[in-house]
Amino acid sequence: MTRPRQVHRRPLAHRDREVPRSEMRPDLRQDPRQDAPRQDPPRPDSPRHDPARDRGGLPAGRRREKPAPSLTSTRGLDAFTFFVANLQTGFGPFVAVYFTSQSWTQSDIGLVLTIGGLFSLFGQVPGGAFVDWVRSKRFVAALSVAVIGASAAGLALFPTFLIVALSMAAHSIASCTLTPAIAAISLGLVGHAALGERLGRNARFSSIGNALAAAGMGACGYYLSSEAVFYVTAALALPTLAALWFVRASEIDVVRPQAPEGGEAPGGWASLKLLVTNRALLCFSACITLFFVANAAMLPLVGSVLTVRTSQTATILIAACIMAPQLVMALIAPAVGRAAQAYGRRPLLVIGFAALPIRGLLFAYTDAPELLVAVQIFDGISAAVLGVMVPLIVADCTRGTGRFNMALGAVGTAMGLGAAASTTLSGYMADHFGSHAAFLGLAAVAFAAFVLVVLIMPETRRPAAKTTG
Repeated sequence: MTRPRQVHRRPLAHRDREVPRSEMRPDLRQDPRQDAPRQDPPRPDSPRHDPARDRGGLPAGRRREKPAPSLTSTRGLDAFTFFVANLQTGFGPFVAVYFTSQSWTQSDIGLVLTIGGLFSLFGQVPGGAFVDWVRSKRFVAALSVAVIGASAAGLALFPTFLIVALSMAAHSIASCTLTPAIAAISLGLVGHAALGERLGRNARFSSIGNALAAAGMGACGYYLSSEAVFYVTAALALPTLAALWFVRASEIDVVRPQAPEGGEAPGGWASLKLLVTNRALLCFSACITLFFVANAAMLPLVGSVLTVRTSQTATILIAACIMAPQLVMALIAPAVGRAAQAYGRRPLLVIGFAALPIRGLLFAYTDAPELLVAVQIFDGISAAVLGVMVPLIVADCTRGTGRFNMALGAVGTAMGLGAAASTTLSGYMADHFGSHAAFLGLAAVAFAAFVLVVLIMPETRRPAAKTTG
């Protein structure tokens, strides 16, 4: 019997086994990126070339997200706007009262007030340009506060015509740089994305400061003396500077001209040309000028009416007319800032402009003095809206030009011209046709401003840009 031949098979080596390659050598799996063709960086003349990358920046269309400011800087700016409002209140109606107590003639009083008004009107554009040019906005703000404090001390210590005229001129010039400096610090601290809410906070603390300062300085003038108001004003410069010290300079970004995609940053006359040809900015300037033609004379006209109807309580009622809109503004200004970021500028601007003709009509057909005070609620609505919208819309229109503060000064000049025309127009109408007709005329101008906003004012809020951390 033949035995079957036995075949001996040798064991398979590890390399001969049929196992998945990934199990055999998982650490040697090929990276698919190794087979990708090598791409050279785009040439400067290529459409894919981004100059921002060459400068170490972000690609075009993407913006680096602005980190939130520290609580110290936020509270410091809150306190600074509060004390600045205190400081500026001393140069309000108390000036005329002080000069009268010093036995000045009405002609001299009118002359020094005119000097201050002219410097304030025509110094806003140069003042804004100066703030744009200076890198340290905190330095400009501190210098302006110091000049205002020194001006108040000069009024109290040396009430001669020359010193008073110089002090009023210095105060006006310092105010022309202080207002845009605060706006520039706010913009540099929070960036464009959160500017609306920051401006709302500024308006709230400013209105609270105005109200408290008016009450406190009124008490000083009544119980002490009229010059005590200016000693208090000069002393308020110290806490104002202390509050500014808490705003950290390292957190304030300096706004410089930005280059468009694939181009160079505009500078000099090029950025100025972008400013004067900006349609939205020109439309807004026209609307705001017409608004102030209707608005500026309403409260003085109400004061005259109250003085005629209730001479004994006119002072208290006028004070209430001043306090009521400040209270409304303090309550709603932050909400206005948040709404501007969420829903855009134009709807809120329409609401603010619509409140003015309603206010004028109610003044024309209201006889009770107490109701005249209640009508001032509409002034608070308009003040809250414009207190936020004016710097916010200007910031939108000048974004990337480096001319924010100069444009803000130009809009301020337009507002001043409108206010000057308002007092002349209302005075003529009140003298020749009566206060009822004057209120109706101002309401008609206010309605024209409202229609102009609806017809020509575009939305200035830009879509949110892509950000990166």
